[in-house]
Amino acid sequence: MNLIRLVLCVCAVFGTQLAQADATRYPLTIQSCNRDVTFNEAPKHAVSHDINMTHMMLALGLKPHMTGYSGISGWKAVTPQMKVILDGLPELASKYPSVETLLNANVDFFFAGWDYGMRVGGDLTPQTLTPLGINVYELTESCAFVMKRPPASMEDTYNDLRNLGKIFDVQDRANALIAHMQQEISEVQKTLPASKPRVFLYDSGEDRAMTSGRLGIPHALIEAAGGNDILSDIDASWTRINWETVVERNPEVIVIVDYSEVTAEQKQHFLETHPALQSVDAIRHKRFIVIPYVQATPGIDNVLAIQTLAKGFHPQ
Repeated sequence: MNLIRLVLCVCAVFGTQLAQADATRYPLTIQSCNRDVTFNEAPKHAVSHDINMTHMMLALGLKPHMTGYSGISGWKAVTPQMKVILDGLPELASKYPSVETLLNANVDFFFAGWDYGMRVGGDLTPQTLTPLGINVYELTESCAFVMKRPPASMEDTYNDLRNLGKIFDVQDRANALIAHMQQEISEVQKTLPASKPRVFLYDSGEDRAMTSGRLGIPHALIEAAGGNDILSDIDASWTRINWETVVERNPEVIVIVDYSEVTAEQKQHFLETHPALQSVDAIRHKRFIVIPYVQATPGIDNVLAIQTLAKGFHPQ
């Protein structure tokens, strides 16, 4: 579902099904990973990092509160539809913004995540930005990099939408969006058979495979779509594994994340011709599913990912 249609659906749900939420009372304190963040008012110069977090903010109608975004065009993640939606909103950095870039743009709010624009010990962290007057809200799924967390679930994304709703005083939009996402996923799950194919997610890498363990959102998407994540026992988020592990666990379906300079077709060709993978069921039967980066990372397009994966896992 494209963003424009989604916003229309959300408006319909907001107008007919949900009771109005109480307005935000500032100062507001929100939990972000293992920190408390206090807002004295709704941010006026917000920046979102990466396409999935930018998508969330735009779906909540927060463009008037935004100074810009970062980390999208540098990874070749922009769709034609997204270009239209982003029109008039400047990209402050094609990959990673600097502290100076945020300060020069008078930014007062930075929505990013660990391994999604921020890294432990890096220049851009809540610890470096908060003293400069920039409040940071961390993507919930990414908190696994800085604290112990349960396996990823769609509740992580719902939590982010609820918190953004409170921070910007748009709780009604957030609640309506969450309700719509839950309804769409419920419709998919009503039709799922009991059988669950073994599934491996391939992001990138040749010497070793970049993939996701149970703390990354792909695990939640695979399970929600009626698949059996072969790495559900790996206590990690985005991580690398040896090809021997893939062979041993023998996935029946491989999900390829499409982004960056290496195309999905090139990734599939690499897998199909890798000498060590020729015994893998997914390779032998050519069972591949491609989803774009924005669907494989936490955000509103996770619904589309679950719909696509469910069809691919259970073509019957």
